[in-house]
Amino acid sequence: MTDFQKILQESMIWTEGLAAVISVIYYNRNNKEKYWKYFSIYLIIIFLSEIIGKWGGLIIEYNKQNFFNYFVIPLEFLFFYWLYAAKSLGRPKLFYTMSLLYLLSFVSSEFFFTTKKIILSFNYTVGCLLLMVLVIMEYYKQINSSEILNFNRNKMFYINLGVTLFYIGTLPFWTFFNLIKEYKELHYIYFSYFLMSGIIMYLLFSISFIWGKQSSSSY
Repeated sequence: MTDFQKILQESMIWTEGLAAVISVIYYNRNNKEKYWKYFSIYLIIIFLSEIIGKWGGLIIEYNKQNFFNYFVIPLEFLFFYWLYAAKSLGRPKLFYTMSLLYLLSFVSSEFFFTTKKIILSFNYTVGCLLLMVLVIMEYYKQINSSEILNFNRNKMFYINLGVTLFYIGTLPFWTFFNLIKEYKELHYIYFSYFLMSGIIMYLLFSISFIWGKQSSSSY
């Protein structure tokens, strides 16, 4: 990892912390939908998880890869499935279906993809593809909404844009990680994008709490 990437990685962690703090301050402003507090809780957990991932090894010995592969990353996907499918799109059955499909991917991964990896590529690919479907559905909903002209006040607009840049944008990187890492220049570019898009995503999450709001008629 280069010095530039180290700076980006540090910045991403503290941007996550900034998003968590802002969410605590702003989540209840102009919001009739109280479930946004769970987004705030989610951001806090993710920030603390990154802190553990960065410095936890100095305090206690643990398996960092398993911590992220079996707790942090699944939490991210399952939360966004809930936020998109159950809440924004109002389709709880879709949330349960996608969650089940994602969790089943772990079964396939254990049987057919036993090689140790930094990220479980198969699970991440499945998780991202399912999330991509929800992202497209959310864009379609926003485009066809009567509130399209007021998109800048729509919390999900900022969240959807951030998720697109980070999760969907980095899907090829983690799917073909073992292949990409063989090409140092390509790996450098894509890993730098991964870090920069993460920073942008959490800034967009912060903006969603400051500028965005949802009316009860949106769902």
